[in-house]
Amino acid sequence: MTALEVKDLNAGYGKIQVLWDVNLQVEEGQFASIVGGNGAGKTTLLRTISGLIPTGAGTVRALGKPLTRQPASRIVRFGVGHVPEGRQIFPLMTVAENLMSGADYLPEARRQAPKTRAFILDLFPRLAERSGQLAGTLSGGELQMLAIGRALMGRPRVLLVDEPSLGLAPALTNVVFRGLKTINEEGTTVILVEQNVRQSLRIADQAFVLENGRITRRGTGAELLADPAVREAYLAL
Repeated sequence: MTALEVKDLNAGYGKIQVLWDVNLQVEEGQFASIVGGNGAGKTTLLRTISGLIPTGAGTVRALGKPLTRQPASRIVRFGVGHVPEGRQIFPLMTVAENLMSGADYLPEARRQAPKTRAFILDLFPRLAERSGQLAGTLSGGELQMLAIGRALMGRPRVLLVDEPSLGLAPALTNVVFRGLKTINEEGTTVILVEQNVRQSLRIADQAFVLENGRITRRGTGAELLADPAVREAYLAL
């Protein structure tokens, strides 16, 4: 089954158009990376898919269901989770409470919460160590693990992840990337927007380059890593 299909998508903020005729398709179980420079529209694309920004034109489908002009609350129920840029956790709630907030409003996720929580704490043991700690006191890497865990508590089949390495030290970036790869290997389709182009392309089944709101290149992660134009634009030392 196709996990995500975006056709001729146009979107933006009021009269400011950011995305122009974006087309992409990701199959279920794949790990897809979307790369591009600052201001290319990557975050806008994820926010439009998850219903946080209205679609101007075009269509979005996930897991066979139309997402276009659906509210974000319904899109979550369709099986699409979103880890936003900046994490956006609840700082005055504990780690455990933040995790449960990802399942509380979804009946099936709530029933499966103990099993899901066990998987998350095995994936990110540091969250288990800090279960009773206020989220606002965590480090940047711990916050990112918590944001991913909270989204997983909703048991999504498609997980959108926006800039998970932003502000993280290399060692913590590696922990987060290994976690995302494990999540994918367990069957969740992962769609990653990431500033670390080299690392995101290395683990991608397929990848897209977004420039000025348009998809300009697509291929496997290995193909884009070897593409001279991609190397010059994003991988030059």
